[in-house]
Amino acid sequence: MSKVSISFRLTAWFTAVFLCGFVILGIAMWVGWSYTLSSGRDRTLTRRAARALEVLTNFSGQSAAVLNARYDELVDANPEGNLIQIFDSGGRVLYPKNPKAPKDFPWPRHVGAPFDTYRNFMYRGREYRELQHPASLGPEHLLIVVSGQLEDNRQMLARFTTGLIGTIPLLLAGTALAGYFMSRRALEPVGKLTAAVRSLSIGNLAERLPIGQTGDELQRLAETCNDMLARLETAVTQIKRFTADASHELRSPLSYIFMVSECALRQPDLPEQCREWFQDILAESQDATHLLEDMLLLARADAGHVDIPFERTDLLPLVEDALERARLPAEAKRHRLVLQCAHGPFEVRGDRTSLRRLIWTLVDNAIKYTPEGGRVEILLEGNETQVHLSVRDTGIGIPVHLLPRVFERFFRADPARSQTGTGLGLAIAKWIADVHQAELTVESEPGAGSVFTVAFPAQSSGFLKVGMV
Repeated sequence: MSKVSISFRLTAWFTAVFLCGFVILGIAMWVGWSYTLSSGRDRTLTRRAARALEVLTNFSGQSAAVLNARYDELVDANPEGNLIQIFDSGGRVLYPKNPKAPKDFPWPRHVGAPFDTYRNFMYRGREYRELQHPASLGPEHLLIVVSGQLEDNRQMLARFTTGLIGTIPLLLAGTALAGYFMSRRALEPVGKLTAAVRSLSIGNLAERLPIGQTGDELQRLAETCNDMLARLETAVTQIKRFTADASHELRSPLSYIFMVSECALRQPDLPEQCREWFQDILAESQDATHLLEDMLLLARADAGHVDIPFERTDLLPLVEDALERARLPAEAKRHRLVLQCAHGPFEVRGDRTSLRRLIWTLVDNAIKYTPEGGRVEILLEGNETQVHLSVRDTGIGIPVHLLPRVFERFFRADPARSQTGTGLGLAIAKWIADVHQAELTVESEPGAGSVFTVAFPAQSSGFLKVGMV
């Protein structure tokens, strides 16, 4: 599965397609330019051969001296006139009488086919093009041979090739930048939609994604997402209402069961077996009552119906109270409780009752899941901007892949925990931290223990109406 961004992939595809098109166009231009140079050289050789035949034809009735003089003028007038020679049918040079070409130049020595023929050959490390043009002057058959070097064509083609290849890096850079710019512009609405979707949570499902009236696929995507959010909001609202109503309605029968059990236990003539049963009923009703209270608290928080008064609160006394409360269960499991304080002060803005519950939840959680003889350490650090509260234990730990879910409601990291607690403690602790604009995090290693850390920022006083964040 590709992990690169769509912008990068679009840029790569755009650049690759453009490069392929440029290469194909460059090859076509190179072939065309090569053909143009080659055909231009052939036309030049043909014109020179025709001029030589014209001289012979126009001055054929003149004396040999006059004809030779005219031919010498033709030779001198051409840049490569020394490479024009006329042979008779026997292969002897007729004109010029005094050849200026090198003696070892590879001239043909016989009349070939009765039509023009071309050939390329190498002479002294340079390439030449030759035209053999058969002609007749009266009864005599002649062969007009015109040659020309191809070095100029080769150099022009080499410069063209070098320029074409040298353009590729610049073209690639420009194409990549243009492709990236266009892809970013095209995907900018997607980034905005992504940011808007990420900002949504269970507490702000009423918000909707911005819809641009573009008439394209992005507009239809935003409209579809908004429709989905509307359905989710309706479903979540119904669940919240059901949870709140169910929790509220169940409190009365549980209170009645609790009251009846207490009354029954006060009877002196109650059989011992019945006393044990009523004690079990009483314990279970207490657990159920705590569960319903937690569910009702979260339901009210989800609905935004919780008003919390914030005031200046010192965390150290709350931590000491939690340790005092935890002393008996810790001694029962032979735990060692340690409190470390560093770099005060430890004052934050918040609700004392909620903060006490947050601290106790973390300490109680550490004691419950730490085997006998373990250690529970609380570290409190403060400065002018933040206060850090850490609860470290040497318990069973949490698998890494389950860490993101530890603050979910009714979630337990492993089956061994299903017999302890309701699964709402850490969810409530996370809600309390969010209400106080604090960050609650967890680090854990299976078999080595866990560390829960709350980072409290500076808070403003006043009453805040809060819900789940």
